[in-house]
Amino acid sequence: MSASDTPPKLYAAHEPIFPRRVSGVFRNLKWWIMAVTLGIYYLLPWVRWDRGASLSDQAVLIDLAHRRFFFFWIEIWPHEFYFIAGLLIMAGLGLFLFTSALGRVWCGYACPQTVWTDLFILVERWIDGDRNARVRLWNAKWDARKVRLRLTKWAVWLLIAVATGGAWVFYFTDAPTLAVNLLHGTAHPIAYTTIAILTLTTFVFGGFMREQICIYMCPWPRIQAAMTDEDTLMVAYRHWRGEPRGKLQKAAPEPDVDVAPQGDCIDCMACVNVCPVGIDIRDGQQLECITCALCIDACDEVMDRIGKPRGLIDYMALTDEIAEMAGKPPRSLWKHILRPRTILYSVLWSLVGFGLMFALFIRSDIDFVISPVRNPTYVTLSDGSIRNTYEVRLRNKLGDERGFQVSITSDADLTVQVDDRENNVVMVNPDETFMQRVHIVAPSGSAAAKTDSTPVRIWIEDTETLDRAYKDTIFNGNGK
Repeated sequence: MSASDTPPKLYAAHEPIFPRRVSGVFRNLKWWIMAVTLGIYYLLPWVRWDRGASLSDQAVLIDLAHRRFFFFWIEIWPHEFYFIAGLLIMAGLGLFLFTSALGRVWCGYACPQTVWTDLFILVERWIDGDRNARVRLWNAKWDARKVRLRLTKWAVWLLIAVATGGAWVFYFTDAPTLAVNLLHGTAHPIAYTTIAILTLTTFVFGGFMREQICIYMCPWPRIQAAMTDEDTLMVAYRHWRGEPRGKLQKAAPEPDVDVAPQGDCIDCMACVNVCPVGIDIRDGQQLECITCALCIDACDEVMDRIGKPRGLIDYMALTDEIAEMAGKPPRSLWKHILRPRTILYSVLWSLVGFGLMFALFIRSDIDFVISPVRNPTYVTLSDGSIRNTYEVRLRNKLGDERGFQVSITSDADLTVQVDDRENNVVMVNPDETFMQRVHIVAPSGSAAAKTDSTPVRIWIEDTETLDRAYKDTIFNGNGK
């Protein structure tokens, strides 16, 4: 078989990437986003919020044992899962919105893989040095210095990974209590297992796999093509201005010497050396690009040094490229962002958000569910009256014990009875659900007793606040 007949390799061997340090607007923006997101992630479980004596005083808590979610003053019960579904829909629409407007801006700035990778690279730079020092260390033979630097770096990475896994489990139970139990070795095995798994994945993904997660494991690069169009702003290279490339000429050419035309790109490789995924943006749009814009900062820095205008690499849309190549000015930023697709996403996102807010503010602190007991459907008592039994599940969403009085309204002659409850008042503990059997009775010979089904409304009233709620159901007679 000849060399030309050899099938191409499906996988390329991994080559380590050592991004160079860069400063600029986008790098500073990434620092701020990293500080804010990591600060929220690590510190939020420790924020306290008074929830009374029966609940943990934690501002954000995912209480799987009681199937509830707490977010400051908001408490989501299992039957209100539509709030969580709505938030997930908003997250998806927000991702579509940002991608259609600015490409993979989520990947470049706020994706957890990007944020933790930036943190790990920062630690690596502190210990091993900047790009050139790290390249030399990588190629150097193993000696005492290399072993010391590697162990130090890995130890710091491991501490960050343990803190990452530990912070995650703190969202699912009271953080101070769990921290003490973890240190004493008395925490539940699930907590230790979760921390171990997240420690391992954070250590490996942030320290060793980095860009491979973005390129090979993340599905979003394959999906984003459906979210972008010719007006999406993405990081691009102005090749009509930069080409042909050439080294910077420090001295002016002789008057009689013919010099080939040269673009603004001096082929310094600064844009490549700062790229966290190791691509050359001058080769055009690529699946691997996460739109972090560090190449813009690097190129602008070089342009400032050589006295050329900034923007050789910049956020740019395909329509801008066509217009600039024809000598026309690019469209304004707002014309790229405010277009039918992004407006549609914004409207849908806002509608879902307003719907959730409306549902949140109109919901009542009193809630109950009725389940008629169908075995048997009705009971004929000794005096000939007909009795139906219902299971009423009362929810007390407040932080103190409340009494709920049960009553009914109906056009028929019906009465309500609650087992062993004075004045039909059921006491429910704070933040709990209580199931109570309720009986509705129709006198012997009454219309309701003789009718197959009679509409009836069951009311629940908070004896302290006098707030009321109702549910409609059916009373079943003997039909005779």
